[in-house]
Amino acid sequence: MPEAPSAQPAPASGYAPGAHREALDFIEHVTANAGKVQQRVLAEILAQNETAEYLRRYGVSSSSSPLDPVDAFRRCVPLVTYEDLQPDILRIANGDSSPILSGKPISEFLTSSGTSGGERKLMPTIADELDRRSLLYSLLMPVMSQSLPGLDKGKAMYLLFVKAESRTPGGLAARPVLTSYYRSRQFLDRPHDPYTAYTSPNEAILCVDSYQSMYAQLLCGLVHRTDVLRVGAVFASGFLRAIRFLEKHWPRLCHDIRTGELDPEITDRSVRDAVGRLLHANPALASEIEAECSKPSWEGIIRRLWPRTKYIDVIVTGAMSQYIPTLEFYGGGLPLICTMYASSECYFGLNLNPMCKPGEVAYTLIPTMCHFEFLPVHCSNANAEPSHRDLVDLVDVKLGHDYELVVTTFSGLCRYRVGDVLRVAGFKNEAPMFSFVRRRNVALSIDSDKTDETELHTAVSSAVQHLAPFGASLVEYTSYADTAAIPGHYVLFWELREGSTAVPASVFEECCLSVEEALNSVYRQCRACDRSIGPLEIRVVSEGTFEKLMDYALSQGASINQYKAPRCVRPGPVVELLDARVQASYFSPKCPKWSPGNKQWNTSSKELLSIGDA
Repeated sequence: MPEAPSAQPAPASGYAPGAHREALDFIEHVTANAGKVQQRVLAEILAQNETAEYLRRYGVSSSSSPLDPVDAFRRCVPLVTYEDLQPDILRIANGDSSPILSGKPISEFLTSSGTSGGERKLMPTIADELDRRSLLYSLLMPVMSQSLPGLDKGKAMYLLFVKAESRTPGGLAARPVLTSYYRSRQFLDRPHDPYTAYTSPNEAILCVDSYQSMYAQLLCGLVHRTDVLRVGAVFASGFLRAIRFLEKHWPRLCHDIRTGELDPEITDRSVRDAVGRLLHANPALASEIEAECSKPSWEGIIRRLWPRTKYIDVIVTGAMSQYIPTLEFYGGGLPLICTMYASSECYFGLNLNPMCKPGEVAYTLIPTMCHFEFLPVHCSNANAEPSHRDLVDLVDVKLGHDYELVVTTFSGLCRYRVGDVLRVAGFKNEAPMFSFVRRRNVALSIDSDKTDETELHTAVSSAVQHLAPFGASLVEYTSYADTAAIPGHYVLFWELREGSTAVPASVFEECCLSVEEALNSVYRQCRACDRSIGPLEIRVVSEGTFEKLMDYALSQGASINQYKAPRCVRPGPVVELLDARVQASYFSPKCPKWSPGNKQWNTSSKELLSIGDA
C-alpha cells in the first residue's frame, strides 16, 4: 500500500536522515517490548472508552466493577462479529451521539469493500485514528530505504483513487478508509518530503470520476517518465486495470503530450487546471512513449516506459497472488513489493523485509496500533461457538500455527473478529511476523464439503496449465455454489485471454476434472461416493466481463482502491451479470478419484447416512 508522509516537516535541503533513524528505533523498541506495550495499549483503550455503553454492559468500568478494568475485560468481554455489533452501529448511524462503543465522538464510518457478501459494512472510527494511520505510513520509507537507498531522488507513480462519500441518516460521512485518508489534512497538508513525492496532483487523486482520475494520473506519470522510481497502487488488480487502461488509451495520451493540450473528455475543472500546470507540448517525449506502446508485445512495458523504476508496490498476498505472473510479464522482472497490512477496522503492521519474494511476505504487527489477540484456527473451525477464553495474546502465539485475528481498537471495537487467518512465520524481537493465509469463511459448500479461497485458487492455478499449449491464459475468475438443481454443483466463471489456436471442448472438460481432483477429500467423497454434488462446471465469459463486474461493484458503493474481484459470489445480480455474458459451458466428464481412508470409517459413514435418511 502506498505510504503517507512523515508527520515531521523536512528541511529545505531534503528529508532529515535522523527521521529515518528515529522511525527504525521506534520499530525496534515496540517490537522488543511488545508484551508491555500491548498491556499499556489495552489499558489506554479501556480508560479512553470507560464511559462507553458497550464496556459498561460487560462490567468493564472502574466505577461500576470491583475488578480492575483490564481484568474485567479479559474475563467478561466476548468475541464478536460485525453482525453482533450491527444494532449498536445502526444506532450511531441513525444519529445517537451518546457514547455507545467509544468514549470519544465517532467522526465518520469507514466502509468495507464488501466483495464477498456484497453488503458494505460500516466501521465506526474516531478522529485520532488518522494520526495512528499516518504514524504507520511514516514507517514505510525508513524500512524501504534500508534495502533501496536513493528513493528520495525521484518520484512515485502511485495510482490513488477516492470514492464519492455518502451520509448516514445521522449525518456522518460513510466512505472507504483510503478515501477518508486522501481527503484528510494529514494527506492534503503534508509537508514537502522527497520520499513521498507523487506524480499525481491531489486534484487528480480526489476526482470521483474514475475515468478522468485514471486518465489524468497516467498522463502525469508519463510526463514525469524519467523521474519515476517506483510505481504502484493498493491491490495488484487495480494496478493491472491501469495497465489495461493504458493499453487502450495510449494514443490519446501521446496526443496530449505531443500537443500540450489535455483531452476534452477530461471536464473536471480542477483536474484540467492541475494537469495544465505541468503539461506542455513535448513531441520528443510523445514519440518515445509511442515507440514503446506500439510494439507488438507489452512484455516489460513498465521498465520500458519508466526506465528508472526500482519496484512495483502492490498487494499480491491472498487472493491477489493470482496476478503475480501478469505483473511479472508487464514488469519485466521488477520486484513486487508488499509493504503494509491494514483494513477498514484498523491498520495493523508492516513488512520489515520488503524485498522478499511475494510468497514469503510476512507482516510484523506494530503493538501500538491496537490490542491484538488471536483465536487458534482449531477453535475458529470447531462446531461449538469459540470463546474469548480461547484467545492468545500477541507475544504468546506459536511459530507455524494458524490464528484468526481479533482486535480491540481505540475506536471502540472490542474483541472483534476481523476474519483474516494468519500464520506465524517468525518473530521480530518479541513481536510475531504473520503471513496471510486466507479470509475466514470465504468458501464454496454444497453438502458437507467446504472449499476455501486458498484451496480453490490452488486448484484453478493447476487446471489452467491445460490451456498453455493453445496460447490461452486465465484473465480472471470467480465461483459460486449453484443449488438450483439437485444435486447442486460448483460453477467457475472464467474470462480468458485467447491464444492463436482454439481450445477444444475436451480440454475445458479436462480443466473441470483437474479442479475437482485438486479439491479436498470431503468434496471428492461427496462427488464420487455420496453423489451429493454434481459435476463441476466452467462457464467461459466474454472479454471485459470482470471489468463490468467491477463497474457494478463501484456503482453499489465499493471503492476502486479496495476492490478486488470476489473469489466466491452468491446468487443474485452478480451471477445474473456473469450468466448474461457466458459464451460456452463445460462440465467435468467423470467423477474425481476418491478412496476412503479406511474401510471401517467408510462403513460407519454409510451407517450414519442410512440413519439420517431414515
